[in-house]
Amino acid sequence: MTIRLYDSQAQALRDFIPLKAGAVGIYVCGPTVQSSPHIGHLRSALVYDQLRRWLTYRGLDVTFVRNVTDIDDKILANAAGTTEEWWALAYRYELEFTAGYQRLGILAPSYEPRATASVQQMQDLIARLIERGHAYPAPDGSGDVYFDTKSWPSYGALTRQGAGDMESATDADPRARKDPRDFALWKGHKADEPESASWPSPWGAGRPGWHIECSAMASRYLGAQFDIHGGGLDLRFPHHENELAQSGAAGDAFADYWMHNGLVNVNGQKMSKSLGNSVFAAELLEQARAIVVRYYLGAAHYRSTIDFHEGSLVEAEAALERVESFLDRADRRLADTRFAGSGVQIVPDEFAIAMDDDLAVPQALAVLHETVRTGNAALDAEDLHAAAAARGHVLAMSEVLGINPLSPGWAVATDEPAMIALTALVERLLDDREIARQGRDYKAADRIRDELIAAGITIEDTPSGAHWSFD
Repeated sequence: MTIRLYDSQAQALRDFIPLKAGAVGIYVCGPTVQSSPHIGHLRSALVYDQLRRWLTYRGLDVTFVRNVTDIDDKILANAAGTTEEWWALAYRYELEFTAGYQRLGILAPSYEPRATASVQQMQDLIARLIERGHAYPAPDGSGDVYFDTKSWPSYGALTRQGAGDMESATDADPRARKDPRDFALWKGHKADEPESASWPSPWGAGRPGWHIECSAMASRYLGAQFDIHGGGLDLRFPHHENELAQSGAAGDAFADYWMHNGLVNVNGQKMSKSLGNSVFAAELLEQARAIVVRYYLGAAHYRSTIDFHEGSLVEAEAALERVESFLDRADRRLADTRFAGSGVQIVPDEFAIAMDDDLAVPQALAVLHETVRTGNAALDAEDLHAAAAARGHVLAMSEVLGINPLSPGWAVATDEPAMIALTALVERLLDDREIARQGRDYKAADRIRDELIAAGITIEDTPSGAHWSFD
């Protein structure tokens, strides 16, 4: 087993060698809970869920940390002028993110720390940076503390930028900075900010800067050095660059591998508030079944850009239905035979090779669909042994990808009144059709079949009777 991952810092594929044999520590930048989650947030969370599932399948014990940034300039700005407290607004949106993750079958993190619960660790890290000569309090007494970028020669190592190429830091008041690139570690309290949004510190009341939050939480839960740091491509600079700099300057080895997922465009355009083209999670999940949305968001290679357009979910639905139809057909045919429930649930070698190669999900899905095809061919040929083997492989692959239709989390309620009524009507018509066939009234039998097909119902005649499903 050799897993290779693309390391954004090295800008190359590297063999993945965990720091501790048999165990992996992963830190992923979670949401800043300032507003409702959109399709990009879901895609990013799903990418690292796939990574986690694959590493777990490969026998590694994964500790997965995804933070919640619940104190931030934008959170305070969005709560200002309303009757809602900033922390209440943050928690309300945090619940929306959690609901979206759960709908998509994204596994809960091992730890999900909120920034506001690790302020002391942030202050300790800032104090270390000041002591080492890599940070300085603002001389004007404002309470601000900045990272001194000139003091750290490796600044820019993640994104391979020289000092002259970098944009100025925009995350704090520039009133007392030595250099435009110096970024805020601690933000002194301002008169127009709520008192509840500040904590006492050696430099004055205030709150942490965005970048220091993740450095402190990552080291708190995973140690000074851990295996993988992940996040969206838009976080490489300045957020991840600043994390790497401040952690390294404080003496922490920090992340051994950096991974970044691609973004999501909408109809060929970058998704942005100014264009008004944001696709929010709640809207997306109204357009298709959650398992279909998961299939769609997870089908592309994680480093590629997804272009969401009308018809995207239709294509995903059709692909997933091929998997569902095979599993349903196999279970019905194998029932009451010695092959029922058989088939070792392990992934084929070709699937494993694809996933080991930097999570090549498109190639892995190709193996999944080819196995579905061969499984259907085996059923056609009444080769039940081969059909059972294919079923086991399909279940294993779809489970790894989180799209196993038979998993309890994807169960569709069949006890709703509409479904009960539909089932009763269809099964009554199928009974009538069978009576007509037995009486050699094939014209009536064909008419019933055609009416069901016109209504979107697929009929499959099997040795155990007619079976129906939605087309």
